[in-house]
Amino acid sequence: QVQPVESGGGVVQAGGSLTLSCLSSERSFSTDDMGWFRQAPGKEREFVASINWAGSATYYENPVKGRSTISRDNAKKSLYLRMNNLKPEDTAVYYCNRVLLYNNAKPTGSWGQGTQVTVSS
Repeated sequence: QVQPVESGGGVVQAGGSLTLSCLSSERSFSTDDMGWFRQAPGKEREFVASINWAGSATYYENPVKGRSTISRDNAKKSLYLRMNNLKPEDTAVYYCNRVLLYNNAKPTGSWGQGTQVTVSS
């Protein structure tokens, strides 16, 4: 399995926005359901959002619901997460991974290095 490459993180003030990107090298990307996860300092990695292989169905966890949009471009083998109205509690390293199903957050692929998001108050 090839590791995905996440990017787009940074330092942003509370209330700001970021778009995270994930580039996959997996041949199966266009048929894989995909998800975003995050790990805050001192906490376990948690599921954030997911999307089915076609991009026609999405799922969000409550902490980001209404503030985030997950999307994908299968031709570019890329996954995105647009986050608006960022809060300090969104500070974490964000990762993408293949998931079992878009409505089942079990990760099934390799983890990349992640991208750091830091939200200042």
